[in-house]
Amino acid sequence: MKKITVVYLLVLVLLSFTGISAQTKFDKDKTQINTMLDDFNIAAAKADFNSYFNYFAEGSTFIGTDATEVWDKKAFMVWAKPYFDKKKTWNFTSLKRNIYFSKDGKIAWFDELLDTQMKICRGSGVVEKINGAWKVRQYVLSVTVPNDVVDKVVTEKAAIEDVLIQDLKTKK
Repeated sequence: MKKITVVYLLVLVLLSFTGISAQTKFDKDKTQINTMLDDFNIAAAKADFNSYFNYFAEGSTFIGTDATEVWDKKAFMVWAKPYFDKKKTWNFTSLKRNIYFSKDGKIAWFDELLDTQMKICRGSGVVEKINGAWKVRQYVLSVTVPNDVVDKVVTEKAAIEDVLIQDLKTKK
């Protein structure tokens, strides 16, 4: 009976260490992603074009706040280049960030609230570990709208977006 109890205890201890090491691995990756996303924002604020776009994976997508802004990396680079050249970029600082992982830990997704010149925005996206470094696969920037003013915002944007809605419906 004592041998069984000792073996059982040993198995429990080994399993607990396995769980701890897996959690520690994700903690390290979470720290790396937090640092990468912070540095990504700093590169934009400093108008460091090459550093900023090196955080994007090849074939990545950037989705902006306007309904028409869905760009692959190359198109986003073309759109953004004049802003970087004139040092008229954006300065986003994360206020709160959540990071989640796939089971194998090779893909993660995040959402964050950002302090921006547009007040609070939401950044969300998918990152992938490529050759040991976390890269942005998809980034979505959204302007948050407090529930108390949604009706006013809808009224303000209706004329512009009604035309876009009709255009999109005809292209479906």
